[in-house]
Amino acid sequence: MHLHDLETPALILDRTKVDRNIARLRDRLAGLGVSLRPHVKTNKSADVARRIGEPGTPITVSTLKEAEYFLQHGWTDILYAVGIAANKFAHVQRLMQQGAQMTVILDNVASAQALAAFCKDQNLTLPVLIEIDCDGHRSGLVPTAPELLDVAAQLGRAKQDGGAWVAGVLTHAGASYDCDSTQAIVAMAEQERAGAVLAAQRLRDAGYAAPVVSVGSSPTAHFAKALDGVTEVRAGVFVFFDLVMNGIEVCTMDDIAVSVLCTVIGHQKEKGWIITDGGWMALSRDRGTSRQKTDQGYGVVCDVDGQPLQDLIVAQANQEHGVLAHRSGDPARTPMLPVGTLLRILPNHACATAAQHPAYQVVAGGQEVEATWPRFSGW
Repeated sequence: MHLHDLETPALILDRTKVDRNIARLRDRLAGLGVSLRPHVKTNKSADVARRIGEPGTPITVSTLKEAEYFLQHGWTDILYAVGIAANKFAHVQRLMQQGAQMTVILDNVASAQALAAFCKDQNLTLPVLIEIDCDGHRSGLVPTAPELLDVAAQLGRAKQDGGAWVAGVLTHAGASYDCDSTQAIVAMAEQERAGAVLAAQRLRDAGYAAPVVSVGSSPTAHFAKALDGVTEVRAGVFVFFDLVMNGIEVCTMDDIAVSVLCTVIGHQKEKGWIITDGGWMALSRDRGTSRQKTDQGYGVVCDVDGQPLQDLIVAQANQEHGVLAHRSGDPARTPMLPVGTLLRILPNHACATAAQHPAYQVVAGGQEVEATWPRFSGW
């Protein structure tokens, strides 16, 4: 099959770029002496995940549906990296009964008490990571919070105690996505590492085993200078990359492995608009680059081979229509590409864009489609 044979819009994945991106991070982390626990929430595909590591290698998920799917495909060591809610306890238990080695996270006494009671009642031994807030970005406890030991006190000190037990700490430097220089990412990576290590040491000093120190974001994973005291790194979007990652210089535009194929279906010449069949239902509404030095609209426009067309972006997106225009806003500078022209749009946020599609159409640097890899969505 050829790209011209596809019905648009379609999600295109360049396998050669995927493999290159994975090798880059694996080589880097090997040099720092830590293991990779990839976050599979971006790809949601066993075919993609196998490029990172064979079934049986550790993974991170953001939904229990992901855990279920990847367990069915052979992955058993699964970290559910969203604060656990009581209405998910039974689902976690079912996954463990089916062979999953689950780990969950939480950051408050109420959740810890509820989980401990459930595990005791069900005679379930479950490792728990306490979430640490290393940057004020989202959830978690700051490394020095007195509440850290209060949360831990609701849980067992080690695996042999049974029940829900303190397996360590987890943090995510989400603020790294807002960094405006490589130096800032380097500093954020050290802040992330130091915060997690400090929290883990406080737990150990209080008698908890806390063997796991889990950190990770794609920016910090690529720019950390040292990871002393860290046991594993989580990252997900590094497999595909996207325009947000390009905007903070974590990757080049040529590293972006995922794009949306669309077709020119008309023009509004007096406005300098090219109309395509790739609207926000195909691209997502994510406007993550709007806060960066270069606003890429809803995506960068490339030719069918994936080469960017200079200063042409998706300026507007309706549900099923994409509006392409020159980034200057000058109608005279928009090249009026013929109706029927195939284009590829590089996404702002790979996770959000991929979530709009049921499958990847896989290429290897050219226009020949060598495979279709299914993916899933939802909870």
